[in-house]
Amino acid sequence: MNFETSVAHTSFRQEDVNVSKSTPIYQTSVFRFSDLDELEGFYEGKSNYLYTRMGNPNSDELATAVAELEDAESGVATSSGISAILAGMLSVLKSGDHLVASEDLYGGTVQLLTGELSRFGIEVSYADFTNEHSIRAMMRSNTKMIYSESITNPFLRVENIEQMVRIAKEFNLVSMIDNTFATPYLVKPVEFGVDLVAHSGTKYIGGHSDVSIGVVVGRADLIAEARIRVVSLGANVSPFESWLTVRGLKTLALRMEKQTKNARSLADALAKNAVVHKVYYPNHVLPKGDGAMVTIELSEQVDVRNFFASLGWITIVPSLAGVETTVSYPIATSHRALSEEDQARLGINSHVIRISVGIEHIDDIIKQFEKAIQTSVNERN
Repeated sequence: MNFETSVAHTSFRQEDVNVSKSTPIYQTSVFRFSDLDELEGFYEGKSNYLYTRMGNPNSDELATAVAELEDAESGVATSSGISAILAGMLSVLKSGDHLVASEDLYGGTVQLLTGELSRFGIEVSYADFTNEHSIRAMMRSNTKMIYSESITNPFLRVENIEQMVRIAKEFNLVSMIDNTFATPYLVKPVEFGVDLVAHSGTKYIGGHSDVSIGVVVGRADLIAEARIRVVSLGANVSPFESWLTVRGLKTLALRMEKQTKNARSLADALAKNAVVHKVYYPNHVLPKGDGAMVTIELSEQVDVRNFFASLGWITIVPSLAGVETTVSYPIATSHRALSEEDQARLGINSHVIRISVGIEHIDDIIKQFEKAIQTSVNERN
């Protein structure tokens, strides 16, 4: 062969000889076939992979791992938590259908439901999920799905999943839960009868703030439909992102144990601070801990800008769940798109701070927050 031909065919392939302990990264857009019969075999279900948008060993490894941890039948990985939620919803919902959702959701999810699903002709109603009558009052003849979060964002209400599933079965609805904050380490919604479970794998599943990824798991028939939506909408995730997420997933139990323990200690400490108006943290609701997020509302005595400027090694980020302790500002980030009326109704104001608690020594975490609060107290108040 001429040089130009040789250099284009330098790939080294010995798949059956080199057995790697870790799954290799299948960083390829397409998969090769030896002849047309083998190509046709893909469409007949005899082989798994054709084109990475349609499936890849790395993304399938991640989806299978999360499905197994959630005790779900099947799963599919996606490009983000939002695309996982969308794929799950579109596995059920079509134009003319109606969805009932909890009113206290992540702002990005509300934007998806209100701003985008309506473009598909899907109607959404929000209910107070602490009130069973409020949920029932939203039901219509065209209602097809009920949706909430296992631990809500940002006020950390632990959902009554048993009640939600009971209502779903009564009205013949598909139930769907975002389990990002809890992870299967703390809660397995499938055990309660939930049909679909979504994760922003960007958060605790990956755990190191270096991927953007989602996973939806659940009933095999619904996941088969969700997979079609992922392929059709181009919501697939790259092999490398999938590989990184699987690597992070291996330490989920260790991270969640430490971060959840730290969060409880921080919440208890801040509850004793005179200028912390309110601490939002579940009150020993879940058997293995109540999560690694703490939300606080500072009193009017605290200058919020000075508080953020005084946090030192604790950084401001618009996300959560890395191994480092970070803070975010819901009114300016996660719930920015909500109207002022909706923000006020949910209790999101300029003094609400969401804390993602990391794996550092708890004494250092508490000391840094107390220092920032003390430094930012406005004595004139």
